[in-house]
Amino acid sequence: MIDPIKFYNHELKKHKTEVSLLKKRLLLLSSMRLLVFVITGIGIYATFSKWQLAITIGILGLGIFVYLLSKYTDSKTKHVLHKALVNINTEELKIASGDFHHRETGSQFQDAKHFYSLDIDLFGKGSFFQYLNRTSSLEGQHKLSNLLKANNCTAIEERQEAIKELSGKTAWTQHYAATGNLIKTETPASKIVYWLKTHKNFIPKAMKLMPWLFTIISIAMLALALFDILDISFFGYWIFAGLGLTGLYLKKINVLALNSDKTKDTFKQYASLLLQIENENFTSKLLLEKQKQIESEGKKASAIFSEFSKHLDALDNRNNLIGAIFGNGYLLSDIKNAYKVEQWISKYAHKVEDWFEVVSFFDAYNSLGNYTFNHQDHAFPEITKDKAVINAKSLGHPLLNKTKRVSSDVMIDHKHFFIVTGANMAGKSTFLRTVSLHIVMANVGLPVCAESSTYNPVKLITSMRTNDSLTDDSSYFFSELTRLKFIVDAIEKEPYFIILDEILKGTNSTDKAIGSRKFVEKLVAGHATGIIATHDLSLCEISNELEEVKNYYFDAEIVNDELYFDYKFKKGICQNMNASFLLKKMEII
Repeated sequence: MIDPIKFYNHELKKHKTEVSLLKKRLLLLSSMRLLVFVITGIGIYATFSKWQLAITIGILGLGIFVYLLSKYTDSKTKHVLHKALVNINTEELKIASGDFHHRETGSQFQDAKHFYSLDIDLFGKGSFFQYLNRTSSLEGQHKLSNLLKANNCTAIEERQEAIKELSGKTAWTQHYAATGNLIKTETPASKIVYWLKTHKNFIPKAMKLMPWLFTIISIAMLALALFDILDISFFGYWIFAGLGLTGLYLKKINVLALNSDKTKDTFKQYASLLLQIENENFTSKLLLEKQKQIESEGKKASAIFSEFSKHLDALDNRNNLIGAIFGNGYLLSDIKNAYKVEQWISKYAHKVEDWFEVVSFFDAYNSLGNYTFNHQDHAFPEITKDKAVINAKSLGHPLLNKTKRVSSDVMIDHKHFFIVTGANMAGKSTFLRTVSLHIVMANVGLPVCAESSTYNPVKLITSMRTNDSLTDDSSYFFSELTRLKFIVDAIEKEPYFIILDEILKGTNSTDKAIGSRKFVEKLVAGHATGIIATHDLSLCEISNELEEVKNYYFDAEIVNDELYFDYKFKKGICQNMNASFLLKKMEII
């Protein structure tokens, strides 16, 4: 078992060393490029009267300069990658200390009409998503949020297997995340897919060989001029033929180049990520399926993406005015590059969406693997068909500090209902969210915050927070009734684990007591399974009539004129309330 803190400290030190070495290398390569530039300039100046020699020196100097530039670019990429890995490990150490509230909250994924996401702090400040998320792309974030909201209780063991495997590949998942952070993409994947699918080719196939023919003629004319066989002016005028031919397609090439410029960084990033997926050895069924998904007719998706990225980069070079004039005038470079881009789109546009999906899948699942690596004391639920829906030992809330966290044993059978009472601040709401997160995490395939757990998979539905709406002209009480109706309609179609917190708060106490009792009786009559927390002790009387209903409570005691909570989940009915005591203690009354 690898200690996460030791691992992150080791990786942090290693990558900091690499950053320092690469910084020195970049400085050396920059100095060498400057030296080559100066020497080449002096050489051209000294031989300017002999233009053939000057051109030779210029070409040789340019070649060396380009070689050094290539080395510099490679080193810079590595430098940025190792800096990203330094940041990742630094961040992991901060999160391990409890400092994670500065991270992306995922509030945009919150949905008040979802089965449970609003009620259990799944998204937002201090949420489970904020703590869990390690994605490096918007698509990965969406994928992760969808996994948490999926309410999918099938194929859990398959997901567990994949997550376990990724938890043992932390160095790989970090490298994947660092690569994903290298390039900030401008255009969402969905827009890129739409562009590729709707693009209409405009360069005819007859033009395929024209740039090569034009290039050969241009080189031949230059060679003849160099040997004084042909006057150099003919070579000079030849440029206008190339510019004229390019002009026929200029408007449409400009549109293609504009779209290409918005996507080239994305394809460069995705090519690197696909290469990492292809080169890694996986054994779990789900990961192997995803790896297989990025193959196309025996050719790797990373190579296909890399090829397209190079075509896009080549087309982007037209933004250099001098390069555009001479490239199009003598090589028909715009026509050649646009033709290559269009042919790639024709061949692979229908596959791009699948490849993007695989990249976002690993982006999201790496977060799940990372969580598992960081919480090796958590337990993967054993999936069973037993009578008990949840049978967990020492179940706690994963976001609470484990040195202060109070855990409880929880066992609730299928078609049984718990009524939980307790004093204010005694732990009822935290308990409801703890059980809710157990179900959500178990369904996703994550280990749960427990010593052990057996779990008979079930979907979750909750009613814990209700808001009135001035916009919709709906009262708090009506909003609450709407939510309860949503629950009743849902459980008529399939089984759910229902969690309720103090329902019917928007009416008077007598009406609330009667209504709550009838609602719980309806749920039990419908063979529902779940938990309701309440301050209404009269609701506990249902257990005398229905054996499926059990009473539990959280207690509070006044010790030496101070309120004391043990946060223990106990069987029975709470007898100690604390509202009056707190009002006096805070000198409100």
